[in-house]
Amino acid sequence: MADYYTNFSLVLKLPSEEAQEYALDLHRQASMANQGDELPQGFPDDLANQTEEWQFEVEADSPANGHGIWLHSMNGGIDAVCAFIQHLLKRFDSQAKVKFEWSHDCSKPRTDAYGGGAAVISATEIKTMTTAGWLNAQDG
Repeated sequence: MADYYTNFSLVLKLPSEEAQEYALDLHRQASMANQGDELPQGFPDDLANQTEEWQFEVEADSPANGHGIWLHSMNGGIDAVCAFIQHLLKRFDSQAKVKFEWSHDCSKPRTDAYGGGAAVISATEIKTMTTAGWLNAQDG
């Protein structure tokens, strides 16, 4: 049996300690919903349908680096993390863009196991591409 992984790691800067606490609390609520709890009243509508894929970790970034959060995963959650980042940009920094990459990997050499992708996220748009999609586009 092979284990499949989707890895990413990025730091999202936030404007204040209150913004950092908001992000950490929102992540905690979504993680609890992913484990079967009900979403609390007032949970953002734009994230409510993402909790099934909420498979990433969020930690406070070092105070020496300013306020921010470290988002990372070995288990995926790409669509959910993109929606989470976009929600935070809408709320705290509508002019910013966040860019990150992810990789697909496997514990054994499988022909369908490797690749990755990238995302560019703003308050108004999420653009993603995968290496598999790019390769398929080269056939034409």
